[in-house]
This record gives sequence, C-alpha cells and structure tokens, in this order.
Amino acid sequence: MEDNEEKILLRIEKVANKVKQLRKDAGFTSFQSFAFTYEINRVQYWRIESGKNITLKTLIKVLDIHKITLEEFFKDL
Repeated sequence: MEDNEEKILLRIEKVANKVKQLRKDAGFTSFQSFAFTYEINRVQYWRIESGKNITLKTLIKVLDIHKITLEEFFKDL
C-alpha cells in the first residue's frame, strides 16, 4: 500500500512541477505575481505548485490562462 501512495505522490509532484513550469515559461518569476495578474487566490495557487491541493476548477482555469487543453497538459505526464 505504501508503494502505491509513493507513486501517487510522485504523480502529484509531476503535475505541480508542470504547472510551475508553465508559469515560468509565461515569464512570471513568482507564483504571487502570476496569481495576482490572473486573479487567482495566492494561497490556492501556491498549493497547486506545491502539490498540496489541486482542484479541477482551478487547474482548468490555469490551463485556460495558458491556452492549453487538459489533454495537452497530461500528454507527457
């Protein structure tokens, strides 16, 4: 069971890192400035990039900002 939990945590980390990379690729050096610019709750966005809590609603909002689909986002994960 623990091995499965580790696999899940690694997958969450990959999602979080990909969201973080999208922000950086868009030219934002801090999560705070990105969250402020796009009117996303700063703490909620930090949680996404930290892999702490990712709601589908917020993930979709972030992907819409970057103009990519769920399919494109998850393609390489």
